[in-house]
Amino acid sequence: MRARGEACAASTCDATSTGMTGATATGIDRWQRPTDAEAVIRVRWRNYHCRIAGVSGDTMTFVQPCWTNSASGTDRTGPAWDSTAVDSTRYSGVAFFENAPELLDQPGEFVWDSKGRTVTYLPREGENMRRAQTVTPHTEQLLVVDGAHDVTVSGIGFAYAAYRQPGTDEGYAGMQAGLTLTGATGPVDHAGRYYTKPSAAVTVRGAQHVNIDSSRFSHLGGAGAILEAGTKDSALTHSAFTDLSSGAVLVGDTEPMPEKSLAGERNTVAYNTITRSGVEYTDSVGIWAGYEAGLTVDHNSLDHLPYSAISVGWGWNQPEAQKSVLRDNRVTANRITDVMEVAQQQHDGGAIYTQGAQPGTVLSGNYINRSAYNNTERDGNGIYLDEQSSHITVEHNVITRIGYKWVSNWADYGIQNTARANWTDTAAPALGGAGSVMTDNVTGLDRLPAEALAVAARAGARGGPVEQLRTDLARTGTATQSSTETTATAALALDADTSTDSRTLSGAGAWWQVDLGAVRHIRQVEIWNDASSTTADFDVVTDDGTVHISGKALRPTLVNLDSRTRTVRIFASGTGRVALAQVLVHP
Repeated sequence: MRARGEACAASTCDATSTGMTGATATGIDRWQRPTDAEAVIRVRWRNYHCRIAGVSGDTMTFVQPCWTNSASGTDRTGPAWDSTAVDSTRYSGVAFFENAPELLDQPGEFVWDSKGRTVTYLPREGENMRRAQTVTPHTEQLLVVDGAHDVTVSGIGFAYAAYRQPGTDEGYAGMQAGLTLTGATGPVDHAGRYYTKPSAAVTVRGAQHVNIDSSRFSHLGGAGAILEAGTKDSALTHSAFTDLSSGAVLVGDTEPMPEKSLAGERNTVAYNTITRSGVEYTDSVGIWAGYEAGLTVDHNSLDHLPYSAISVGWGWNQPEAQKSVLRDNRVTANRITDVMEVAQQQHDGGAIYTQGAQPGTVLSGNYINRSAYNNTERDGNGIYLDEQSSHITVEHNVITRIGYKWVSNWADYGIQNTARANWTDTAAPALGGAGSVMTDNVTGLDRLPAEALAVAARAGARGGPVEQLRTDLARTGTATQSSTETTATAALALDADTSTDSRTLSGAGAWWQVDLGAVRHIRQVEIWNDASSTTADFDVVTDDGTVHISGKALRPTLVNLDSRTRTVRIFASGTGRVALAQVLVHP
């Protein structure tokens, strides 16, 4: 890891379309070589890495075109509604600055000095640098298959490929899913046609019947493999991806109506294991597909990813996304665990994410557990039919412990989607858009039935264990609260729906309580904060005592207890409200 500092809030590091304040408060104005350092910024689903170009007093400027392409200074950044540039109202500050000797303080960190052309590394305990082997990535593409057909690549390991763009003045102006905006000028296109993919260790371009099997992709500066430019009837199977700075697999392109020779068709990504991709570029996804037809994403295992795991489709709410080559894609029997990791600060995504009208597309038999779990915001989903996602069927999936909705189809222009016969531990609002329906879903579970357990156990590259749900004693309890704001009653925290909230009035001594009906032996309380993250600095009170929680409750905050009690009360320490999406009490 490159040496990195602490976060800098927007009140200090105030970003504008031309630069940023904060050089004095952060000490950057006293650094020996600040122009080797980068600002790393995360805004909603986007990630930006721009190198400092100069420091004058308290003001920093950044290399171009990276900064302009990251800010609202260009009309090329994305849809007209977008508000996630570095100088937008959604900007909350710099996640960290990195690559300065002054920040080198943790074993395992290094700094690159561009003038001296030296690396300074702080060894971990037990490392002897006289005997250490070090590797410097140089080549971006280790294998290119261009225009070929009937080729098999099997049993090869790909490691230590470079990704040069972020180290140039282009930097990394992330737009979505690991694609960036490059160039000082270019066409204005709000459907993302002209975004740039990361470099990849393996690139398959305009090929047919190319099979990459039983290979290993590790320690890469960019992505693992890309299948693009009209690649057809090709497959990436039984391979392992780990420790990648960008995404693992990218399939297809961003042109909605390509000529036949450039259309991606009937490709397969199956039985792969993906863990710890997006290590540096945290807006990237495990498996990304653009405008593809007949794509199969089947029996992959994806674990510990910073943002969405599988993303299929492109175009947001632009007209191009309504009529494209997207159709008949299948995302089936994948195992997706611990994604949209809260520590990485990327929001507004899902374990499976879609865009665009996709007639015949099916998302089925997937096991999704812990997407955006313990989140600080209510916007991490299980299956996210975003924007103009239309004509998609979501069926027979097992979706548990999700930070927000198990399925989300919020837009009225995402039409004719169907969610049926899924199992989940929460509820969700009805699907948006004309002709969208939900039917035969089993929601609000506090135990997974045998059929759901079997589906979940079969999912993934090799199947695997399933995290069973825990009995909730609060389900049959009676909720009360000190007061009620409008219609936000106490019972809404017991309705097995993390998209509805209870809420008290603001004032000293506000509380919410559940009566379990009898004295029960409890071990844990799950407290899910409301949409606005209202509940903060509170006590959890049982008949046996009190546990104080500092700061805001998460989604959820877990309070471990060993108590015999009839009631569980959440009591605000100050004068604020108590507002809760859900409270679960486990025996």
